[in-house]
Amino acid sequence: MITSHPHYPEWRVKEGYGGWSVSDEVDGVRVQRLAHYVPARPSSGRRLLSELSLGIRFLTARWHRPDVVLLVSPNLITSALAALRARRSRGLATGIWIQDLYSLGITETGQGGRSAATALKALESRTLRSATGVVVIHDRFRSFVTETLGVPAGCVEVIRNWSHVDPPMEVDRAAVRNRRGWEPDVTVILHAGNMGAKQGLENVVEAARLADRQRAPVRFVLLGDGNQRARLQSLARNVTSIEFVAPLPDDDFRQTLGSADILLVNERAGMKEMSVPRKLTTYFSASLPVLAAADEASVTASEIDVSGGGTRVAAGDPQALLDAALSLRADPALARALAFATPHLDRMRRLTTLRSGCWFWPRTVTARARGRRSKSTEVVAQ
Repeated sequence: MITSHPHYPEWRVKEGYGGWSVSDEVDGVRVQRLAHYVPARPSSGRRLLSELSLGIRFLTARWHRPDVVLLVSPNLITSALAALRARRSRGLATGIWIQDLYSLGITETGQGGRSAATALKALESRTLRSATGVVVIHDRFRSFVTETLGVPAGCVEVIRNWSHVDPPMEVDRAAVRNRRGWEPDVTVILHAGNMGAKQGLENVVEAARLADRQRAPVRFVLLGDGNQRARLQSLARNVTSIEFVAPLPDDDFRQTLGSADILLVNERAGMKEMSVPRKLTTYFSASLPVLAAADEASVTASEIDVSGGGTRVAAGDPQALLDAALSLRADPALARALAFATPHLDRMRRLTTLRSGCWFWPRTVTARARGRRSKSTEVVAQ
């Protein structure tokens, strides 16, 4: 695996990491970490330079003669450069695993303007069409990739995300809440993850402000980091019904998550197609009700509907968000019914849904015809 030093969502290299090129081993996998430009204040232009600098590092790094190159996007520009090298290096089979769609993102967030959106759409289309195969995390992504970006339908697979945390652990809720300073009779609505533009967390700050005015027995908790955190904290000055918690180690994270009452997904108004909140899989595994502030036509809304694991209110409506939280507080039976522990988020089942097809063309098709097991199949299965 070749990657950067961990720096997201804080936009600074984490303590204990750094160096031009550093190798270590994680779960038996050799990991090479490359330094690149990490902007302290990631504007659109600085993020572009960050991706470009990492892509240049990928172009010059040693690849050790792989059978398959698997790229995860974001980052689109980094992936485009790495895919270019793969195509020019013995025609390597190349897979791109799409978590967010850039061309939709720049349109739905209103950043960059029409020219930037057109350029990104052309780059995204060219990069994905050049790959041997593409994985997307939702059926609606697949429709956009095939119908709008022009990727052949036979080369696109849907593999939904799984939870990044282990199954629910035994949690002493009273002890954790006491440690966190959460009163027993206050309903805790917790948002975990990135605090960026597409989350639109100003809506949560305003809901907390309304809770102060209405003396509602709720506490909104924003757990994590991101490039909007400082601004949100400034907006929330003197608001007592909101709390910011820095990223936590895995066990502390799971205990804190399991000690909340409601888990929150909040999206900026207008967000419909560009991404599927990866936090949903973790939320569903926590067996707590999910409250989503999202557009009715969004991917998030469809996931909530299909799961039966939560309820939705309109994006950008802080009073509706507060009212929904109070409704769940007033109806414990409904909250219990919405608590949703999914058996279908298993990691290996996600990976083994990958069907044979153009992903393994041409090397593995030839290998299978000769009755041999292909090394490239193992790479993808890992």
